[in-house]
Amino acid sequence: MSDTSQRRAIKNYRNRLVERGMARFEVLGRDSDRELIRSFAKRLAENGPEAERLRAAVSQGIAGQPPRKGGILEALRRSPLVGADAVPARPFEPGRKVDL
Repeated sequence: MSDTSQRRAIKNYRNRLVERGMARFEVLGRDSDRELIRSFAKRLAENGPEAERLRAAVSQGIAGQPPRKGGILEALRRSPLVGADAVPARPFEPGRKVDL
């Protein structure tokens, strides 16, 4: 029995996906969430820093684990002001006299 051209096309498409490290799968969900899930899947498929951030956030949300320590410090280290040697200047004001 020979494959039809449509079956060959599907097989070739799936082989190309595997070569790119991708997989096709089906999920069940609400019809109103369709576009959300599709856009989420597209972002994850891009496999950039944004995808890693999304994976971490969703994994943390699903697992219910508390955020790991040092998150604020990591965010500060990623700041564009790192290494700018900015020194905030504030005028000195002596304050007011208080009677106790």
